[in-house]
Amino acid sequence: MTTDEEVVDGKLDRLNENLVKVEELSQRLVAAMAHKRKIDPSLQGPNNELFLKAAAAYMAEMVQNPAKILETQISYWGKSLKHYVEAQQVLAKGKLEAPPDPTPADKRFSNPLWETHPFFNFVKQQYLINAEATHEAVAALENLDPKERKRVEYFTSQILDLMAPTNFLATNPDALEKAVETDGQSLVAGLENLVRDVEANHGDLLVTLADKNAFKVGENIGTTAGGVVFRNRMLELIQYTPTTPDVHKTPLLIFPPWINKFYILDLKAQNSLIKWIVDQGFTLFVVSWVNPDASYRDVGLDDYIREGYLTAINEVRAICDVEKINVVGYCIAGTTLSLTLGWMKKHGLDVINSATFFTTLTDFSDQGEVGVFLDNDFLDGIEKECNETGLLSSFFMSRTFSYLRSNDLIYQPAIRSYMLGEAPPAFDLLFWNGDSTNLPGRMAVEYLRGLCQDDKLAKGEFTVMGQPVSLGDITVPVCAIACETDHIAAWRSSFNGIKRFGSTDKTFVLSESGHIAGIVNPPSRNKYGHYTSTAPMADANAWKAAAVRTPGSWWPRWGEWLAARAGTMIPARALGDSSHPVLVAAPGTYVVATPNG
Repeated sequence: MTTDEEVVDGKLDRLNENLVKVEELSQRLVAAMAHKRKIDPSLQGPNNELFLKAAAAYMAEMVQNPAKILETQISYWGKSLKHYVEAQQVLAKGKLEAPPDPTPADKRFSNPLWETHPFFNFVKQQYLINAEATHEAVAALENLDPKERKRVEYFTSQILDLMAPTNFLATNPDALEKAVETDGQSLVAGLENLVRDVEANHGDLLVTLADKNAFKVGENIGTTAGGVVFRNRMLELIQYTPTTPDVHKTPLLIFPPWINKFYILDLKAQNSLIKWIVDQGFTLFVVSWVNPDASYRDVGLDDYIREGYLTAINEVRAICDVEKINVVGYCIAGTTLSLTLGWMKKHGLDVINSATFFTTLTDFSDQGEVGVFLDNDFLDGIEKECNETGLLSSFFMSRTFSYLRSNDLIYQPAIRSYMLGEAPPAFDLLFWNGDSTNLPGRMAVEYLRGLCQDDKLAKGEFTVMGQPVSLGDITVPVCAIACETDHIAAWRSSFNGIKRFGSTDKTFVLSESGHIAGIVNPPSRNKYGHYTSTAPMADANAWKAAAVRTPGSWWPRWGEWLAARAGTMIPARALGDSSHPVLVAAPGTYVVATPNG
């Protein structure tokens, strides 16, 4: 047998083996999808009313301004026809190459074949022409109110992103090239990855973003030394081991969001805000929230404040034997911290020396990008789900936030995993992103209805344990960090809330980058800068126009601000006290527990 024949036979053997694997995997996929839970359509997308409004607005535009519609259509067909003719002219000359390509750069189309091969270039150009025309048609609608327009634009973008040719095997040159190079093995590996994800999510598809076996909380992430010194049904209170001989007298307590887990602030030593704070000479406590199951269905924001915030504050004061402490709230935990501070002011509890807010919304009049999910069509479905199951599952939370960056967190990972057959990367940030938590049913509805949708805190109408609170009730010194490209807590919305605080001592810092990278931005990285301004906190745009950009992290600036409000230096404290023995080493048990139900 010749060498060429051996090669052919080897390829045929591999192909047959792969076909057998595909058959087995296909059967597993069908079996897994048979267990798919029934999900209320209102949790899957906007209701038909939005599409009907968009269609009605378009029809009205056709009647009232037909010339504009015709102009848009003629422009679209003109570009499409010109593109087709140019492609045909090149092929007619006997050249296997693409025509001139005026389309803008797009990282989705990085393979050189998108620029050089006539088929792939034609598909790419036509897709971008179609997308441009669709966006222009939506932008031209004049019979939609601003909120509806924003939702139509957002979901139009989602549909267009979904239909990108990169998302389909037949029109993805990267996937086709790899399939040929590997004799189809990449497609088998991709199908294995797809089956794994569907089986792991009980018939639903949620792309695995990171290698789940590459990290273990407490071993190679979340490793800053400390111990749990208090525990109740809502939280574990972690105190961190000092690394300096002396510390500031006033301790610091961080409330992280309970939508995800606290170790985003302690991924690894190089970018750990927790370690950095300890190294600056602060006695640091961090709350690790419980990941609730259905038994927490009746837990509301009052319970988080009573058994979470007020309890943790009192335990830290007792352990450190101080009257006042400094506090930090991140995202939803910052919103709830503002509720707590308002309630404490009403009741004359003067135990907070200063408060810092990371990417926190307290004025929801402008809900930012996440606002597209805060209309009744979605919230009615969420409320129904919470009433039926007792909680808002982490599945829905993960999926919703992923759609705010769908190309980065859904389509590109899906292409790498399912078409290219690549294993998920060992990326700590993406591992954390996939380690989300459930929300108690009552708390989720109270937050989404009362704060996000009805904006009751900014209106002074939200009640905490029966007491209405307002932003003006917050009078402690405040430092707020917002992030310039935040998809979740838009910085201008954060600014608008902070400016309404009753504090006379207010500092606002605008970090570059987004909700996570703008906060987890260590000085050693020297990556994202930040803005500060001496302009009054009256108008966000005017404040930014007068702001000065400082290269690098905002951490040192905040560290100086905090140190000025943290008292004299004293010998470093041991963990806990006689009434608060160390129950377990950090990062504790709640952060790794798997809830039932």
